[in-house]
Amino acid sequence: MNARTSSQITPKSGSSVQAPTDTSRRGFLKAGAVLTALTVGGKALAGSGADGAAKLSEGRMGVLVDLTRCVGCRRCEWACNDANNNPHGKLEECDDQSVFATLRRPRTDQFCVVNATRNPLADPSPADPPIFTKIQCMHCEYPPCVSACLVGAMQKSPDGPVTYDASKCIGCRYCMIACPFERLTYEYDRRFTPRVRKCELCLHRTREGKLPACVEICPVEALQYGRREDLLRIAHERIAAHPDRYVDRVYGETEGGGTSWLYLSARPFEQLVDLGLPRLPDKSPAERTERIQHAIFKGAAGPLAIAAILTTLHFLTRKGGHA
Repeated sequence: MNARTSSQITPKSGSSVQAPTDTSRRGFLKAGAVLTALTVGGKALAGSGADGAAKLSEGRMGVLVDLTRCVGCRRCEWACNDANNNPHGKLEECDDQSVFATLRRPRTDQFCVVNATRNPLADPSPADPPIFTKIQCMHCEYPPCVSACLVGAMQKSPDGPVTYDASKCIGCRYCMIACPFERLTYEYDRRFTPRVRKCELCLHRTREGKLPACVEICPVEALQYGRREDLLRIAHERIAAHPDRYVDRVYGETEGGGTSWLYLSARPFEQLVDLGLPRLPDKSPAERTERIQHAIFKGAAGPLAIAAILTTLHFLTRKGGHA
């Protein structure tokens, strides 16, 4: 009698029922794995994002950008490229002001850019001088990109920076859709190992006690690195001391739930929307999306478990025991 015949049991009725075979047992294990993945995955997603992130440190770091001091020298662009091994020419090439003729956004090979309010090649008006704006990842306090990431490739460090782990990334690019500032870029030209690319606040430098490259090179001290709470205090002190020089607002203090990059300006920030400082509510978009995620995955845990159990039973009772 072979192994398959020995698995046959003949009841009194004379009918033949086949006990579970190796194939059906594999189906059972497969269904069990599905159940585990759904349960664990649902719980993980329900607890991920801003609510599930590490508590922010009171000493978390940031950068204060004083737009009244920025002269558009673009040295910060060069230093950023140099520090991140992105292609760049000679430092003197930053003197080319023609780049301000069009608005620019960060790219996969350039994590920060400087824009101007108007074409500087036109005759400047003394009453309306150009204003230059440096933009990069804002390192939000409660980042929507972290909330949207399904696999934890995006993380908010308690010390401030939003970091990215390419080894975890599955290329869904939900982070890019979620970013209200549109600062994330993607290597579409890399077929097999594309990455999301962004400023990481020079974490590789600050861990060694160095300043972010853009801050270190700024010749007019338009950029200041420090504890976020200290930067906010400094910003409000400048506004109070020079009300004729600054608008009474620190961009990034509350926008989108707050950001690690903070801005002072002589012009209303409503005039700088096109330069990369959009109007945002005080609450992070992550708060709203996470409530939806939590409701879906927490509420679906039971039905998903029942569905997996029924699938398992189907494997065991299917005619012939074949999955």
